[in-house]
Amino acid sequence: MSYAITPPAVPSLPVLGSDLRFPVRRIFCIGRNYAEHAREMGATVNKDTPLFFCKPADAVVTDGADVPYPQATSDLHHEVEMVVALGGGGRDIPVGQAESLVWGYGVGLDLTRRDLQAIAKAKSHPWDVAKAFDHSAPVSALRPASEARLGADTTLTLSINGEQRQLGKLGDMVHGVAEIIAILSTLFELKAGDLIFTGTPAGVSALKRGDRFHAELAGVAVLEGRVG
Repeated sequence: MSYAITPPAVPSLPVLGSDLRFPVRRIFCIGRNYAEHAREMGATVNKDTPLFFCKPADAVVTDGADVPYPQATSDLHHEVEMVVALGGGGRDIPVGQAESLVWGYGVGLDLTRRDLQAIAKAKSHPWDVAKAFDHSAPVSALRPASEARLGADTTLTLSINGEQRQLGKLGDMVHGVAEIIAILSTLFELKAGDLIFTGTPAGVSALKRGDRFHAELAGVAVLEGRVG
């Protein structure tokens, strides 16, 4: 097949303990999946109507690269999240089968142009410009699901310049991994290569140029980098 232009490179993530790369097809995110974070944002959680949004696959920042401070904002916020990588997919996936589709786990930052999000919220506009911008999804190397030991007490943390900003437990999620996959599959056909950001605990705040971040999903994945 011949293309009119050179096809873009496939975004990918490193795999722990391997030279293989995980190709990224699409990035799904769930909002307000930790009740305390919803409260700090002045929102409420409705378990029956989870909030989803997307980022482009090429928003990932990998391999310890600096994260460029984005244009058009003066209020860039961090949101640390567990990231789920899918090795399979489908439509209308039963909850009981959902976790069998997980290929691996990582930790990432859902970076947010908070000032643009506030404007969008006030006007009841979509959040795309606040969430789906370039370099808005730094993600760690992935640990295969067969090697990951996760439980309700597994912690998710973020430190900025050595100071802890966010701390949560996976058991605090409103919707667990299997639920998120099952619900998403009623809205989209999920496929291998999809990433799911699973929500952030309380403590989100602003990042400045030069800040160094250390995100960790305890015992599973670590993400370190700098805001360039």
